Amino acid sequence: MATADTTDVARVACRAQVGLGAPLVEVEVHLGAGLPNFTIVGLPAAAVRESRERVRAALACCGYELPAGRITVNLAPADLPKEGGRYDLPIAIGILLASHQLRVGRALEACELYGELGLGGELRAVHGLLPAAAHAAVAGHDIVVPKANAWEAAMAAPRVAGAAHLREVCDWIAGDATACQRPAQILCEAGTLPAAVASAEATAGDAVSGLDLRDVRGQCVAKRALTVAAAGSHSVLLVGPPGSGKTMLAQRLPGLLPPLGPADALEVATIASVGGRIVERANWGHRPFRSPHHTASAHSIVGGGSRARPGEVTLAHLGVLFLDELPEFDRRVLESLREPLENGRIAITRAAFEFQYPARFQFVAAMNPCPCGFLGDESGHCHCSPRDVERYRGRLSGPLLDRLDLRVLVPRVTGSVCEEPADDEASSAALARTVAAARARQLERAGRLNAQLAVRELAVHCALSPACHSLMAASRQRLALSARSQHRILRVARTIADLGECERIAPEHLAEAIQLRRGWEEGIRQTSVGRA
Repeated sequence: MATADTTDVARVACRAQVGLGAPLVEVEVHLGAGLPNFTIVGLPAAAVRESRERVRAALACCGYELPAGRITVNLAPADLPKEGGRYDLPIAIGILLASHQLRVGRALEACELYGELGLGGELRAVHGLLPAAAHAAVAGHDIVVPKANAWEAAMAAPRVAGAAHLREVCDWIAGDATACQRPAQILCEAGTLPAAVASAEATAGDAVSGLDLRDVRGQCVAKRALTVAAAGSHSVLLVGPPGSGKTMLAQRLPGLLPPLGPADALEVATIASVGGRIVERANWGHRPFRSPHHTASAHSIVGGGSRARPGEVTLAHLGVLFLDELPEFDRRVLESLREPLENGRIAITRAAFEFQYPARFQFVAAMNPCPCGFLGDESGHCHCSPRDVERYRGRLSGPLLDRLDLRVLVPRVTGSVCEEPADDEASSAALARTVAAARARQLERAGRLNAQLAVRELAVHCALSPACHSLMAASRQRLALSARSQHRILRVARTIADLGECERIAPEHLAEAIQLRRGWEEGIRQTSVGRA
């Protein structure tokens, strides 16, 4: 909202960014007598304080005058931190309203303004605008944004005006409805997504990512594990020598996942916007794939900093988080993954506030079996001592490994396999249809995917026959399985049964789930014993 009166005070509405929320901020501008002075109060960050010079130059270049005397800008509420360049436009408009240089031709009580000003009056895109647009839509407000943010804001707010320059906003406020662009061709109509977005959601997963699982030759066990993981949203650890295709496999997992629905797409886009990205039409509805470097800090992975920014686990929400060279990550970083892997959320606490961020991602990790990477390889190039191997694997704690559903050996592919044609390989599109059917069965049966089943739900949806009970008891005794390991094996077995369109878990489903959880350890152990 924006108002002006004879007391030389103007009020313009905007919104701050606090986590995934967007509380309303009232930009109050007062013009008073005295020596020239331009003050911004209300807990502004450095970028907000610097808006004084940007506003001063932009007004001069647009032919307006900066009023003489004292200019006081209050960003209310005063105890809410304000940061970023989004307040430049409301401050400039507030000054023009308070000094009566701008004629008001439309009702501004239900209008919010956003945008960073260039020195010539250009409007530049701002980050984190999507949650502000969503809150403005709930309040029934119009929203004026930079043209670069117009499509992003239109995904959440039905009444959006995009402007490229300060003059366009002034003309729009004066009553010229054509001054600001209204992206009508992409605005939501009757609560539905635009046709372009809806058609994009209908495409197959491999078309979205541009990567096909058929490009990976051989690796039948790893491909099967990836399909099971996609069908039930299970976590995967790929272990193998360098060049065996671990990264290629992980990059193709998003192609097996179904596109995001409208509500989930909006949630993912909101997180991306808060994380500092401009939401683009080409990426709408696509599941995120995040692959941070192993030198990443704990704050960059789980989130944090002075303003508790979302980390990689949140930016990968409803998508894939891939950690290559897993043992090379800092031990504290790896241990911080335990909470989001278990709960699907991450809590970031600071002295003055606490944020809860969603973090329901699909976790994929890759590692070498030893420091040199060739333990268990047929080439026999590995010369690592048992102590080196033990120290290398000791970087991964037992509790973290216990939370990984599938642990798969990815052996080196021979040259003859690489030269074979890929005609017989299953494509990502074909596997994606199988995965989608399995997910539909899970949602119809339990209302959630198998990886998200609570312990109390396992007895209902993962009931075992006497033969399966005997197999699980033998495996529990032989492999010293923890209670968590048994629960995760049951969830994976339920997913394998869903892929096979079976109502109940059969012994072969349970046996495959057990093998996919410990196959890499057994394969490396057998090869190591043979070499010794």
